[in-house]
Amino acid sequence: MARRLRNIAQGKTHHCTSRCHGKRDLLKSKFYRKYFIEAIHMCQGKYDFELIAAEPVDNEIHLIIRTLLDRETVSKIMQYIKARIAERYNRSMKTTGPFWNERFCSMVIEEIDNPEEYLLWLLWHIGYKPVRKGLSSDPKKNDVGFINVYLIKNYKAPVAITPHAFFTALGDSFDACVKKFLLYEQAYLKRIAVYF
Repeated sequence: MARRLRNIAQGKTHHCTSRCHGKRDLLKSKFYRKYFIEAIHMCQGKYDFELIAAEPVDNEIHLIIRTLLDRETVSKIMQYIKARIAERYNRSMKTTGPFWNERFCSMVIEEIDNPEEYLLWLLWHIGYKPVRKGLSSDPKKNDVGFINVYLIKNYKAPVAITPHAFFTALGDSFDACVKKFLLYEQAYLKRIAVYF
């Protein structure tokens, strides 16, 4: 059976995830998670796209990427980032072989029901992933800490993060946007409290 073609719609927002080979915790160490940040830096220097959110977890990575019209596809961006992480890991471990389990998964945010609400909730979901895995005590203290860009005016994350238009549409000032965005955190925490 042929693989389904990936939706590489340009000028759209893609939630991308990829897992380490065998679902092993290859990114659990802070030392190896820095490869994620380095790979994104390299990719941002090479390609034009907007990075909305990014976090490494223990055995997976999460990125929200908004591609630009007539620029690189989400496939090219993700392929580059994943290849740089694998190269750096294999070189440091003096090993060869696959680092990633499968091709990355992606979903176009604008093509799902209620994309604005979903994206704003998803930002908190990704931010809290390292907290739920015991890698961080707070989304604001994660390795990338992208969530701070949405909470602190002019915050500089370790990689360039572009606040999504759905966030900036929440209010007529940054403070008004933050106030509404924090309601999505409360909704997220209430939802996960049911499972724990």
